[in-house]
Amino acid sequence: MYKISTTQLLRKVMHNYFQRFSQSPKIAWCTSVGPAELLRSFGFEVYFPENHGALLGTTRQAVDYIPAAVKCGYSGHVCSYTTSDIGAYLSDETPLKTHYGLEKIPKPDLIVYNTNQCREVEDWFTFFSRQFNCPIAGIHPPRYLDDVGEAEVELVIKQFKQIIPACEQASGNKFDIDRFREVLKLSKEATILWQKVLQTAKASPAPITFFDGTIHMGPIVVLRGTQVAVDYYKTLLEELEDHVSNNIGCLKEEECRLFWDGMPIWGRLRMLSDLFLQNNTAVVASTYCNSWIFDDFDENNPFESTAIAYTKIFINRSEKAKMEFFKRWILDYGIDGVIFHDSKTCFNNSNAKFGLPQRLTGETGLPTLVIEGDLCDTRFFSEGQSITKIETFLEQIEGQKAYL
Repeated sequence: MYKISTTQLLRKVMHNYFQRFSQSPKIAWCTSVGPAELLRSFGFEVYFPENHGALLGTTRQAVDYIPAAVKCGYSGHVCSYTTSDIGAYLSDETPLKTHYGLEKIPKPDLIVYNTNQCREVEDWFTFFSRQFNCPIAGIHPPRYLDDVGEAEVELVIKQFKQIIPACEQASGNKFDIDRFREVLKLSKEATILWQKVLQTAKASPAPITFFDGTIHMGPIVVLRGTQVAVDYYKTLLEELEDHVSNNIGCLKEEECRLFWDGMPIWGRLRMLSDLFLQNNTAVVASTYCNSWIFDDFDENNPFESTAIAYTKIFINRSEKAKMEFFKRWILDYGIDGVIFHDSKTCFNNSNAKFGLPQRLTGETGLPTLVIEGDLCDTRFFSEGQSITKIETFLEQIEGQKAYL
């Protein structure tokens, strides 16, 4: 059975990350695609509620807590990261206790968000700002851009700099541009290594799939800007490159290579991974795992490069720009078909609502499939129906290949 041995190291790295919250005097909360580097430069330990939301989804506890948030006035149709996280807090429970020995989520000294992903993060984090009587600061970049130009970058730079006084007050430390550069340099090193990790899947057979990526992306989300993340991805990359050189992959022989668009279905990762492998299919790339590649970071120009990197991410772009991303990925990874996950509570990261799959097929000739589900709320996902749709889709691709 194929295994990635570095998974053992991942468990240790993530355990150590969470243990630091009980030792740190100053804690900042941050969105997953937010200014973690700036926060770390002030000495904060940085906590990411979206990571907690993913854990609630993976452990299939989210549906137990969502009703508590709904009772509090939050719609069951908004982001299930938001509702499950708020619901767990209201229930005074967390899977962090079982998995990492933390009795509660870390109490913040400062909360910072970036709406480059969605508006829900502002409402979500504002809830906790009220609960903890904690200062909160936000970045609101322009959305749905064809291109990221000078005007957009200048606006975001200004917003980044406006956060600095709040960081100084909450941390007790003055802003140090050299420390910011050091953190950004480490973040750049880690993100480039993560990019190379994902790119090993260009090989056939691929040594890593989308489902593996959702697990191994942990450090690039929660430990960006640290040497720990750099060291972890050096180790992972070395292993995967060794697998490629020895022609070892998740499958001995791939019959089909797919691209996954949108959020993972956290509570069904294993089921879906097994389903594709049983059908000799490798899901080799995704929009989601690529979300943490910030190759624009430049420690010599920290504010501008950070503003560019966090504003030009895929989720923050127009459908015209997204189409170009898809075309490049399809060619780079030798894709035979694209699966779009229409996540019912994650409108911003669902790209199947305005005809993009049909346009992609029209421009590339590749078949596409839309799967309905959700990132955490498994009540929106029909396992039997999805299996039927996926297996029929794979038969369609096989038939097209035979015809060609």
